[in-house]
This record gives sequence, C-alpha cells and structure tokens, in this order.
Amino acid sequence: MFFLFIIILFIFSGFSFSFCDAATNWQLGIQEPSTPSAEGIIFFNNYLCFFLLAICILVFWFLRTIIILFSNNPKVQLFTHFSLLEIVWTIFPAIILLFLAIPSFALLYSLDELIDPELTLKIIGHQWYWSYEYSDFSLLNSNESLSFDSYMVSTNDLVKGSFRLLEVDNRVVLPVNTHIRLLVTSADVLHSWAVPSFGLKIDACPGRLSQASIFIKRSGLFFGQCSEICGINHGFMPIAVKGVSVDEFLAWSTTKINEI
Repeated sequence: MFFLFIIILFIFSGFSFSFCDAATNWQLGIQEPSTPSAEGIIFFNNYLCFFLLAICILVFWFLRTIIILFSNNPKVQLFTHFSLLEIVWTIFPAIILLFLAIPSFALLYSLDELIDPELTLKIIGHQWYWSYEYSDFSLLNSNESLSFDSYMVSTNDLVKGSFRLLEVDNRVVLPVNTHIRLLVTSADVLHSWAVPSFGLKIDACPGRLSQASIFIKRSGLFFGQCSEICGINHGFMPIAVKGVSVDEFLAWSTTKINEI
C-alpha cells in the first residue's frame, strides 16, 4: 500500500490533469503548455519524476532488506568494509546525474535562445499595474508607439464567467505561430511578469531591460500574475494574454490605433 501511495503521488505531481490556462481549485498538476518552452519544462519535470520514483523504490527496498537481514544477526558485528559496494554507490549516482544534466543543459540553452523576432512587446511594471507597448506599431499623427495600461478588474465589476483577481480591463493580444520578443522593465520597484502556460517568468527591475522570447502555438486566453512581492497590492497585478491568429491580431491593432 505504501508503494502504491508513492506511485499515485508522483503521477499526480508529475502529470497535469487540469487542462486550463488559469489556476483551478485543488489543482495538483501543471497548467497546459502553449509554447515550446513550457512543453520542454513539463517534459523535463516528468523526466525527473521518473528518476525520483525509481530512486525512492530502490532506497526503500534497500532499507527493508537491511532491516530483515541484519536484525538479530551476529555476523553484523563483523561487517565493517565492502569496497565493491562503496564503488557502486559512488559511480551509480554520478551516472544518474549525467542522465539528468544532458537534458537539463539542453533545455536551459533553448530557453535562452532568441530567434530573430517578428514582433516586439515591451512590458513595464508599475505599482500596481502593467503597461504594454507595441514598439513595431507607431501612430501616424505622432511618433509614439501603440501602448496602454492594464489594471485588474475589481470583484464588483466582474461579469459571469470571469476569473476573480485574474481578469484585466485591457488584455494583451499576441499572434500565434509568431516569434515574439519581450522586453521587460519596471518604473518603480521589482516586479515579475509570469505566465505559467508560457513557461515564462521574467523579473522586471528598475533601470534594467530584461529580454525573453515566446512562440505561442495555439489560440487561447492565458492568465498569470506578478510573482515578486512588490508591495501592499502585490496580489492585484494580474496578467491576461489573448492568443489570436495573425489576421485577428492585425485587425485588433488597426482598430486600437484608430481609436487613439
């Protein structure tokens, strides 16, 4: 029964059964990925869970064997040295670490890779809201870029079906199947722009411009929150990103520019 409990625990912790792009009640798994980076992170998590499960079973089997064989056994006092065992338990963990290091470094370098972007989104953290700027879209009557602020929708103003503390008045709209560059900074204190479905968490530091890239593979509405304790209203800085087709994104950006 104990081993069955361990197996069930690792299955629930390693594999997501919650197919939602926002947190749900009693959720144990990871949110469904929408970018190659998130897929790689979840695969590596499941890969690690396999080794953890195998190691736990092996260790508990060793403990059980030792307790049974060495209980009330007079030969235990003569057992002082075993060179082969020491060699095995030194080399075996090194081999396991090698199997973990290779995919780990591959994932790490892939997350840092920045492909020539087709769109740039600048993200600025404030106390306590986000500002977004599409640097590639300039207004005709002035030299300013398309930008807007995004505030959390209060509980009293929510419509039926909206997520409390996650819905915003101005959602970020991004095209799918497009290489997007994110430039993140802060205007006051430390913030962190994090969207679990993207496998993304970028620190927004005053006076520093952080850079990341995403490639959204499917349409949808993705939610996140500031993951840095940035002040009294830290829990009220939600992020809402809407992934749409390229044609829908161009129509939205044109409408947004005409409104201004």
